[in-house]
Amino acid sequence: MSEQSVVLGALAAPRVTRRAFLKGSGILVGTLWASSSALLALAPSPAWALELKSLDQATGEALLGFCRRIFPHDKLDDAVYALVVKELDQAAAKSADTRKLLTEGVAALNKAAGGNWAGAPLAKKDAIVAGLATTPFFLKVHGTAVVALYNNELAFAHFGYEGNAFQQGGGYLLRGFNDLKWLPNPSAQASPAPFGA
Repeated sequence: MSEQSVVLGALAAPRVTRRAFLKGSGILVGTLWASSSALLALAPSPAWALELKSLDQATGEALLGFCRRIFPHDKLDDAVYALVVKELDQAAAKSADTRKLLTEGVAALNKAAGGNWAGAPLAKKDAIVAGLATTPFFLKVHGTAVVALYNNELAFAHFGYEGNAFQQGGGYLLRGFNDLKWLPNPSAQASPAPFGA
């Protein structure tokens, strides 16, 4: 397991001015699950918050839930999915077209769910997500999530990825290659030490 420090400043310490708050931007907040021991070990606090620059809170929450349905990981904390919302919010702040795409996409989610995407049953949410699979809205969220959801230290910690080999001296042969926890150790004859180590 990597012991690199992780900076969660954007998640743990939102800087919200009164002016920004009154502009209508949203804030996503949450608490790390007690079962997310790897994340709790990395985070400075079990509470997290994400200030949205362009999207409102309802849109941010809907996007987080939409992303969770596209890439469902039951035990992956909302804080990691919030990193996708952060990327989408930043893209929306830079492009009016992207902001329109995301807000209209969330409106379509709510309409398809009968008015409340967040309150819809999971089976209905999954059917709605499947129906949107070829739309620009789906492709934008999916394309952003592929990178933002999986390429960060929190996801690495959750999934057990030990990190970039180059930054840790290179190679996996002596760092993670043979650390299977669910199988008994093979005999020394069946699995000799690499290069006489």
